[in-house]
Amino acid sequence: MELYITELSKYFITLFIALYTLECFLVFRFQDEERRRGIYFRQNLLMFLVHFSCFLVICFETGKLEYLLFYVLQQILLFAAIVLFSMIYPNGNRLIINNMCMLLSIGFIILSRLSFEKAIKQFFIVTVSIIIGMMIPFLIHKFKFLRNFTWAYAAAGIAALGIVLILGSVTYGSKISYSVAGVTFQPSEFVKIIFVFFLAGALCESHDLLRIALTAVIAGAHVLILVASKDLGSALIFFIVYVMMVFIATGNWIYLLAGCAGGSGAAVMAYQLFSHVQVRVQAWKDPFSCIDDAGYQITQSLFAIGSGGWFGLGLFRGTPDSIPFVEADFVFSAVAEELGIVFSMCMILICISCFIMFMNISLRLKDKFYQLTAFGLGVTYIFQVFLTIGGGTKFIPMTGITLPFISYGGSSVLTTLVMFFIIEGLYIIRQEEGAKRVKKKRRPRRMESEEFREEQEATEEE
Repeated sequence: MELYITELSKYFITLFIALYTLECFLVFRFQDEERRRGIYFRQNLLMFLVHFSCFLVICFETGKLEYLLFYVLQQILLFAAIVLFSMIYPNGNRLIINNMCMLLSIGFIILSRLSFEKAIKQFFIVTVSIIIGMMIPFLIHKFKFLRNFTWAYAAAGIAALGIVLILGSVTYGSKISYSVAGVTFQPSEFVKIIFVFFLAGALCESHDLLRIALTAVIAGAHVLILVASKDLGSALIFFIVYVMMVFIATGNWIYLLAGCAGGSGAAVMAYQLFSHVQVRVQAWKDPFSCIDDAGYQITQSLFAIGSGGWFGLGLFRGTPDSIPFVEADFVFSAVAEELGIVFSMCMILICISCFIMFMNISLRLKDKFYQLTAFGLGVTYIFQVFLTIGGGTKFIPMTGITLPFISYGGSSVLTTLVMFFIIEGLYIIRQEEGAKRVKKKRRPRRMESEEFREEQEATEEE
């Protein structure tokens, strides 16, 4: 019986997430949230079906009741997040909140399979993060003076990264975190957000050569501190975000080409200076030549992805534990092995639909600061997705970046949730901007109709 349930569930789970992914893109047929309500309802239903089907298999495979209790708690959290957001922010974007909950549920599923203890920790972190995040759209909407702290953002970011460089603990050769009262933080995750705020504030005021040079110096300080800390994955994200935001703010292709050239030169220098970069590049070029050493992680990742096939081996039927740090750096490989290539591709498409919505919001915002903020956060998110999945599939060298919402990691989950809720706040501002434009268009028509009515009345009196 258990075998039949596990085998059949693979196809149902794949079908449910494929339909959910289709709805993610059908949303863009409509501009009005009211006309999207049917799609959002179907998405919620499909999300809960995926979640239920996966935990049904987990409960059958393990025979442990604690997984059932954990599933119930997750359902309450996800349902409460969707309902409360809709009640508090009726003008919010439901695709973003639905995709956020869908990706979180996938994270809970795969972490429950890999490490129940870490899944419990992740659940509590997500709960606290959602509570914090629910306040952010209100703050973004009300505190319009956030653009006035441009240079404070720069100073805070450099200071936070500098503290890690000086006082941070070394983890696998890199200084990426420090602890306060027993709680470990990874400041580079939080600095990503204020770095975007800094660039948006600086570039919305002016983007002449002097301002570009000044922002380049400050952005370079962020990147150099991260390089000195050997957190090269985060340094790459900061650099790409800077180049893309400058290009969008100015529309000047010379800056984009200069950024590409500078990035290529920096990559060559990093290869020459850091031995662990050379190891990762060697593992990327030919992992099977060093399969017992540097290439072990990537080869095990490739074996896992290949063995999963289109529909996966089924939860608890694969061997993702053979990949070191699978719950953080190589979680995509675990998903592909046990839930299948089709499921994994749908997960990537869900991430892409988030990015498309972020860009859609950015393009429709009239305020330059808000526009650049939405764009910068969108680039930060999708590039992090690219680095994680690209590294795990041997498309690019591994960078040690976590997959947002899916991988285990408190700082990553909290900052990604904050980013999504900031975008929600910007979407609400965009909705209000649209409503004001409609009122302005209607006002002249009303005035014309009133004047016409007055002329008619005067004619009749004559």
